[in-house]
Amino acid sequence: MKNWVIKSGIQKKYLRYTMGLLLLAILLSSIGVWIYVRQSLTTEVTDKYEFLNEKMGLALDTLSKEADEGTAECITYDLVQESLKKASLADVEKNSLQKYFAYMNLDHVAEYCYVDNKNNVYARSYSNIDYEDFLDSHLEDYMGDSYAKTQWFWAKDTLFGTEKETLFIGRYVHSMEYASKPGLLLIKMNDSFLETILGKDRSMTDDVQIGILDKEGNLCAAWCPKGTKIADAVKQEVYRISAQETSGILAKSRKVSGGVCSVYKESGSGMTVFTVVPSSIMTQGTIRVITVLAGIYLFVAVVAVVLSIYFSKRFTSPIREISEEMTQFDGNDFSRLIELNTNTELDQIGHSYNKMLENIENLLAEIKDQEGELRRTELNMLLAQINPHFLYNTLDTIYMLARINGEETTMKMIQALSRYLRLSLSKGSDIVTVEDELENVKSYMEIQQIRNADLFHYEIACSVEEKNTWILKLILQPLVENAIKYGFCEIYENGLIRIEISREDQQLKIVVFNNGKPIDREMMEKINALNGQSILKAKKCFTDKEHGYGVVNILTRLRLKYGEDVLFYYEAEENGTRCTIRIPDDGKENRDL
Repeated sequence: MKNWVIKSGIQKKYLRYTMGLLLLAILLSSIGVWIYVRQSLTTEVTDKYEFLNEKMGLALDTLSKEADEGTAECITYDLVQESLKKASLADVEKNSLQKYFAYMNLDHVAEYCYVDNKNNVYARSYSNIDYEDFLDSHLEDYMGDSYAKTQWFWAKDTLFGTEKETLFIGRYVHSMEYASKPGLLLIKMNDSFLETILGKDRSMTDDVQIGILDKEGNLCAAWCPKGTKIADAVKQEVYRISAQETSGILAKSRKVSGGVCSVYKESGSGMTVFTVVPSSIMTQGTIRVITVLAGIYLFVAVVAVVLSIYFSKRFTSPIREISEEMTQFDGNDFSRLIELNTNTELDQIGHSYNKMLENIENLLAEIKDQEGELRRTELNMLLAQINPHFLYNTLDTIYMLARINGEETTMKMIQALSRYLRLSLSKGSDIVTVEDELENVKSYMEIQQIRNADLFHYEIACSVEEKNTWILKLILQPLVENAIKYGFCEIYENGLIRIEISREDQQLKIVVFNNGKPIDREMMEKINALNGQSILKAKKCFTDKEHGYGVVNILTRLRLKYGEDVLFYYEAEENGTRCTIRIPDDGKENRDL
């Protein structure tokens, strides 16, 4: 018990502050958690039934499409088109037409009535419907002025004599050969037609109200939990929402009388399906959440009090001072030292911290110097130096001997090699103009053309100022070499190497394309992955100097010269391989080595 006695004033003050903050945190978090949980429960429930509503809307879309297709098929039927041309069909034709309509490609059809443009009526034989019955039904009044569209409407069935409110689908029938007065096809649907919208989700009707409105706001179908019905205010609100010109999802979780409502309108039929989730459904489980939440916070409060007492005995102002200094240290200012005079082990901690800062500062300076030296050394190793004067004099001698002997091909190759080497060495400079780099690679390609007659030709497209744009030398030649070595390994003539240099998004873009064998996808992905890796790790990916070593060499030189802003990647295409390099600015180095 002695260990739990608080004697220090700092500890007591810390404990009071801690307990005050704890109570405030519990209060605020309780409110926040409660709001979040309530919203989550509401969202979970509404999302569930919004999905149901959308699913039913899509089912309605499907029914509308099937109705369009079914009626369109009827219009194109030969006997239907004949009925629009002839004054009257023969009895055999009438029977065939009636039989066709009886078995039309549309489910849930209860009755049908087709009136041609001569006022002839075709229906089931037992219906006994004539043209006067059709006129008296006034069903044509629901068709509107759209002659090319299937119309859905909810009306009293006075045509077939049931006198019940029923869903009708109507469509004008036009002649496909000449302009004439259209006929009219009316289809009376079974009650089960709209029930198919529910699909396999009929069990959900035990929880929510589901309804379907026609474009006039009539309730065509409704599925409600026992003892409930859809309120008139809800129907009016849904009808107001569905009056919009748009279709699809018109409302999600819209507050209505007694709950929230989701609305989906189908454009073709003008029908609207909606769900109403009662407020009682959304609040289910609230009491249980409150109980669990109260138990959790009670446990948290007890644990927090115990831990606060424990840690308050361990916290002191010197520790806070050390913590603040460490926290505020940004890695650059090494002058922020700690000075403590507590005559305790904390003084040693402060001293050790100060010594650590000193060591870090010295190590960073040493690493920076070593890094610069490493970069210079690695660049020098990558660009091997040779005695240029001896080499040029030797090549000039060989050229004169070839000229004396009249060996034109040898002379061309020596000239190209001489130009290539002069530009490659560049008097020791590793940055050259785009003009010099292009001349260098041209010389190399001319040598290869001599060695491999008719193997390939090349194209160069440069949209930058060649004399005033700079680039790291000997970048293009290895890429061209790879194109010849690997891209043209399976062809013997008509090869193409195209080099493109342009400026794009304040970057210099270099593209080398060949129409040979596309690069292996595994190798491509391995090379492209090097962009996000360090130089050391990239080198370890290709230890074999026969595969990928040259690419790593290029990427290493680019990284050392331009930093991490370099992009280097291959793309396999159907007709060849494309290599792209992106370097910053105008090709000059962006750091001092």
